[in-house]
Amino acid sequence: MSKYIQIGNRKIGPDYPPFVIAEIGINHNGSIAKAKRMIRDAKRAGAECVKFQGHVLEDEMLEREARKTIPANSKVSIWEVMERSALSEAQERELKRYTEKLGLIFLSTPFSRAAANQLNRMGVKAFKIGSGECNNYPLVEHVARFGKPMIVSTGMNDISSIRKTVAILRKHKVPFALLHCTNMYPTPWNRIYLQAITKLRKAFPDIVIGLSNHSEGPWAALGAVALGASILERHFTSDRSWRGEDIPVSMDPAELKMILRGARAIWESRGDHKGPLKEEKPTIDFAFASVVTIAPIKAGEKFSMKNLWVKRPGTGEMRAEKFRSILGRRARKDIPKDIQLRWNHVM
Repeated sequence: MSKYIQIGNRKIGPDYPPFVIAEIGINHNGSIAKAKRMIRDAKRAGAECVKFQGHVLEDEMLEREARKTIPANSKVSIWEVMERSALSEAQERELKRYTEKLGLIFLSTPFSRAAANQLNRMGVKAFKIGSGECNNYPLVEHVARFGKPMIVSTGMNDISSIRKTVAILRKHKVPFALLHCTNMYPTPWNRIYLQAITKLRKAFPDIVIGLSNHSEGPWAALGAVALGASILERHFTSDRSWRGEDIPVSMDPAELKMILRGARAIWESRGDHKGPLKEEKPTIDFAFASVVTIAPIKAGEKFSMKNLWVKRPGTGEMRAEKFRSILGRRARKDIPKDIQLRWNHVM
């Protein structure tokens, strides 16, 4: 059986359509109304899953130090960003109910032990671990003890660091997937490194691999599917004119729809068969060439370039590939010009 993980009723892996996560994250800026609009818009675009972020500030950060730290994609401190965006447990529960009422999978990324406990109390079906927590081995182990599927982003970590995370997940026997990621906002094309998906697949051949992407446009996500990605994650917003640190790298409903459609098409296209298909027979019949006579040939006469050539259609007994093997042999009987050569013509 092929490798896969399962979240609810959804199987995720190479043998199943790509699982696209529309990450609402903190794009709501603390507004439940905005959050619900994004859930609705993701649903209308065809999404199966939306993801939020779980922030319990006092358990996540040292306030004094966090107020001095300004992210690359912000003009204010990380504390201020999260202070205006953090949701209460009641609010997260409300959004989870709303999401699931619409038939979508609700995911959230915990950034602390308290946030993880809160999500577990809420009965989430799986956990998403962000790149910044990939090597936060105490938190990874804490979440793994819940025994639920985990999707782990691996940005800012090398293979040796990821192996330590994988060892923890294997120890607790949780189903998990790994996502390649570059944590630049936006990520320029020459820093996406899609071939890292191939490296992850080689390093962890039994694990489901995907891409968490912060570049502009749908192209990196679609390229990742061609390389074997089974999960695609991207920030999502209903309106790119809204204020927010992650809005500039977010897809809107039209782009989400494009990625969903393109990812499915590329997934269906990526088989490794090379050879004629039975469905190609009608095309073979007119497109291939057959060995034909280009001059009358007497019984006993040698076949040569002067009396044989290859012409369409390919409905004759001898395809063009046999042409050289016939030259120099002799005709068994008289053969008129413009006839598809048959094996009973040849001595």
